[in-house]
Amino acid sequence: QVQLVESGGGSVQAGGSLRLSCAASGYTYCMGWFRQPPGQERKAVAGIVNTGRTKYGDSVQGRFIISKDNAKNILYLQMNSLKPDDTGMYYCAAGVSEDDCLSGFGYWGQGTAVTVSS
Repeated sequence: QVQLVESGGGSVQAGGSLRLSCAASGYTYCMGWFRQPPGQERKAVAGIVNTGRTKYGDSVQGRFIISKDNAKNILYLQMNSLKPDDTGMYYCAAGVSEDDCLSGFGYWGQGTAVTVSS
């Protein structure tokens, strides 16, 4: 069982930056961030596996950076050049095996809200 606790959300003006954190309680093979704008479906933002390989959604490529402190077991999402379209609830997710990761992550946090004003 893996527990995930997100933090770092808040309100910021367009062009600003925020850093989200996600503390994991146990072993993870992969971790990722998902975003759900108000009234819309949840979509992937960025992901990272234990090898260090990362992947980003097209809308955040070049602006967001995903990283993981393996010693502390904390996942980060550095969000720069924020836009109003980045507004939404951000969820941390984790998988404990390759199959788990490919099937949609087995563990989810409660989410942290991000609001970007123009």
